[in-house]
Amino acid sequence: MITGFALICVNVLDMDVARDFYVDTLGFEVDVDVVQDGFHWFVVHAPQQPEVPLMLVVPGAPAVDEEIAERIRSLVATGHASVGAFATRDCWATYRELSARGVEFVEPPEERFYGIDAAFRDPFGNHWRLTQRKPLTGPPPG
Repeated sequence: MITGFALICVNVLDMDVARDFYVDTLGFEVDVDVVQDGFHWFVVHAPQQPEVPLMLVVPGAPAVDEEIAERIRSLVATGHASVGAFATRDCWATYRELSARGVEFVEPPEERFYGIDAAFRDPFGNHWRLTQRKPLTGPPPG
């Protein structure tokens, strides 16, 4: 039985820029920053959810060959490597807070059947949702 997420992997294109964005701008905390056998990985987590780490990696050797790495970089840069959603208790407040820190949203907060959410991209193109969930009580309207 799967009991939850152990690690979420996100491809980025530059580790220094990734650290600036995910730690300094979004407010994540650093778990580990490791270079081992030529592979650099950097793991962060949301302050209120340390049990769900986010691993940031630059696609390349030794994990993938250069041809695959280039495909991944292209998908990331075009926003086609959609990652997921970050949770918030107040989408509008977090939207204003992150906007003031320079996060460029591609969609402002909007009421949806599952809650309120907005969308932004990280500096590399990864598409993230920012979601304030509400309890679902039935099928979506429509």
